[in-house]
Amino acid sequence: MSKSFVLIGAAGYIAPKHMEAIKATGNTLVAAYDKSDSVGIIDHYFPRSKFFTEFERFDRYIERLKADGKPVDYLVVCSPNYLHDSHIRFGLKHDMHVICEKPIVLNTRNLSSLEKIEEETSKKVNTILQLRLHENAIALKNKISKSSSNEKHEVELTYISARGDWYYASWKGEEEKSGGIATNIGIHLFDLLIWLFGDVVESKVYLKEHDKYSGYLELENAKVKWFLSINEKTLPAEIQEKGQRTYRSLNLGEEQFDFTKGFTDLHIKSYQQILKGNGFGIKDSFPSISICENIRSEEKVAIDGNAHELANLPLDAHPFDKGS
Repeated sequence: MSKSFVLIGAAGYIAPKHMEAIKATGNTLVAAYDKSDSVGIIDHYFPRSKFFTEFERFDRYIERLKADGKPVDYLVVCSPNYLHDSHIRFGLKHDMHVICEKPIVLNTRNLSSLEKIEEETSKKVNTILQLRLHENAIALKNKISKSSSNEKHEVELTYISARGDWYYASWKGEEEKSGGIATNIGIHLFDLLIWLFGDVVESKVYLKEHDKYSGYLELENAKVKWFLSINEKTLPAEIQEKGQRTYRSLNLGEEQFDFTKGFTDLHIKSYQQILKGNGFGIKDSFPSISICENIRSEEKVAIDGNAHELANLPLDAHPFDKGS
C-alpha cells in the first residue's frame, strides 16, 4: 500500500534525492515546507504536492489531514543540521515515522531523549547511512570479515570537496549550526569506517581550521589517517586541471577502495530498506555522531608518525607537489 510523506527542507541540496526515492518506491509526497520558495524541483516528482513557506500552516495542514482520517505516515527531514532534533520531535509527536538526513543530531546527549519519544509514540526515527548500502562497501566488509590476519589494517582517507565563498555565508559555515566540516562532509565517511573496522579506540586531531581538518583514528581493526577539506587549493593538480572539485580516496595498504561511482540509487535503496522495517536508526547513528562531537572538542596535538601527509602543509603549498 502506498505511504504518504511530508518533507521539511524542500529547497535544500539533498531534498531532490528524497523526492526521487519517495516516487521510486511508489509512494506520495503530499506536502512540503521550506522558508525559501525556490522549490520548482517538486514539479518533476510531485506537482500536486502542497507547499508551505510558513511552518504554522504546514503544521495545521498535517493536523487537518489527521482529522480527516488521512494521517501522514512519514516525515522527511532535510533541514539544516541544528534543526534536525526539533523537526524529528515534531514528526514523532504528530504520529509520523521520521526519515532524517545525517546527522540525526549534532550532540549525542539528544539521542536518548529521542529514543524515549520513539517509545512513547511507537514511531521510529530512521537515517540515511547510504554508504553502508554501496555494493563496493559491502564487498569490502565481507572481505575484511574473512581476513585471517590479526594485524590492524592501515587505512588512509582523503576527502576533498571544494566549496565557494557562499559556504561561509550559509548555516554550513557556522560550526554551532552545522557541526563543522568534520560533520558536514565527514560523518558518512566516519560511519563507514566504524561500520567496516569497529569501534573507536583512540582519536587524535592534528589540524583544525575552518576549511580543513586532519587526524588519526585507531579502530578495533584499523589505524586510519584522515584528511578532510573544502579548500580547492588542496585538490590534486590533475583534478583541478579537469575542472573537477571533488577528490575521494580510501586506501587500505596498497589497495584503493573505489567509491567515486555507485551513488545514484543509494537513497532509493535506503528507502526500500526503511519501508521494509530494516532502516538505520538512532543506535546505528550514535558512533559517528560521537566521533564528530569528540573531534570538535579535541585539542590539537603535535604531528607524529600517525598523521596524514597533508596534515602539516602550508596553505599556499600544493599538497600533492612533493617538491614543495
